[in-house]
Order: sequence, then C-alpha cells, then structure tokens
Amino acid sequence: MKIALMDSGIGLLAATAAVRRLRPDADLVLSLDPDGMPWGPRTPEDLTGRALAVAEAAAAYRPDALIVGCNTASVHALPALRARLEPGLPVIGTVPAIKPAAAGGGPVAIWATPATTGSAYQRGLIEEFADGVPVTEVPCHGLAEAVEHADQAAIDAAVAAAAALTPEDVTTVVLGCTHYELVAARIRAAVQRPGLPPLVLHGSAGAVAAQALRRLGEQPAPGAVAEGTLTVLLSGREGALPVPALTYQEGQLLQAVTPAG
Repeated sequence: MKIALMDSGIGLLAATAAVRRLRPDADLVLSLDPDGMPWGPRTPEDLTGRALAVAEAAAAYRPDALIVGCNTASVHALPALRARLEPGLPVIGTVPAIKPAAAGGGPVAIWATPATTGSAYQRGLIEEFADGVPVTEVPCHGLAEAVEHADQAAIDAAVAAAAALTPEDVTTVVLGCTHYELVAARIRAAVQRPGLPPLVLHGSAGAVAAQALRRLGEQPAPGAVAEGTLTVLLSGREGALPVPALTYQEGQLLQAVTPAG
C-alpha cells in the first residue's frame, strides 16, 4: 500500500506521522511545494493551480490514496483535485474537527489562520456542527509561518498572542491548521486555565489517516513488522525532508523511514 500526502510545507507532518503509526508498512510519498509556499495568501485560483501541480507530482508515483494535509488547500482546491484525480485516486481532504469538539458542549475556541478565521467556510461548519455551543474564532497571526520555519521565539509569541484572545472559560480548542498540531503541547500549556478541567485539543491528523485507510478498505496494523519507504517531493523534485521538519517529533519519526530507491 502506498499513500501520498500533499501540502505547501510541513503541515502535512502530523497526518503523515498518524499514517505511519497506523500502518508502518505503508510506503509514503510526501509532496511539498517550497517553490510556491505559502499557499495561504494566494488567490483561490492560484492556490488551486499550485495544489493540482503538487498532487499530480505525487500521482506520478502511483499511490493508492492522496491526503490533502492542509486545511486551506482542502477549502479551496479539493473539488478540483477530486475532479482531476478521482475515481482512480481517492482524495481525502482535511476538515477542522469542529463537530467532535462541539459534541463536548463547549465552550470551544477555533484556532485558525487569519484567512480562515471568519471565513464563510468556517462559519458554515460552526452553524452546521456547533449550533448552540459557545464558539470563539481565534486568528493566529504568524503561527503557521513560525512553525514552518521552526522559529521557536516566533512560535512562543504567536501562541501567546492567540492565547490572549482565547476566553478564559474555554475547555476545548480546535486546531484549525495542520501546522498547529506540531506544537499542540505548547498550545495546551498556554491556554490551560487554573481550576478548569484539562484542556481538550482536537486536531485532524488521526481522523484523516483513519479515513484514508477506510477509503482503501484497509485496517490499521500498528504492529506491522514490514517497514514502508519514504519519498519526498519538493515542487516535483525528489529531495529530503526540510531541515525544520526534524525539529518536531513527527519529523523525527519519519527520519528513520527508509528512503525509496
């Protein structure tokens, strides 16, 4: 089994690590776009064009499924990706985990990029899945970029700024950008309030990985002995994981995977 994942940068690491833990025997193809990142400031049309190119680069390696490991790309490019690649290649998008977060009753904060915060897309998810639950949308200025470059001081500053915008009674935080899952522990430490129950964080990586297996009719096999390979594509060129990726546990997990050859 071969699973491809795509994003402009290292936000796909969380979903990749989740796939790796569920199926250590799966071959992985990571398709990044360093030449075109970041995707967030691009127009939807421009972003879709970049996403299609990155997806087609991955598709050339004949994966069994493609995970779009980016919330922004899923919002803007998922229909075009599915129109281009399905049914031959199942495409799995990433959706903020608002539904399971709201099921706990709240209050809920949704941490997302400034472009996503307040967007019609996110507001639609809130109306559909969190009706009656107190929800605060929190724009996280600069956090994704800081995580992408493993800039520790900038991460701390961006997390602190977002935490200051998060109401003190919040018990649940939705990590509405895949980059944020890489610094989940730091977000928890910044938002947890004394006297409140342990903060619940909801990311998308585990659910996306599980959905990919379901689409393929496969079962998790975390104890599999066979080891899958890793191929990294950088704007279509074979390469290595970006150095900042190795700062995170998820990147370190993948560093030990055998390169495809």
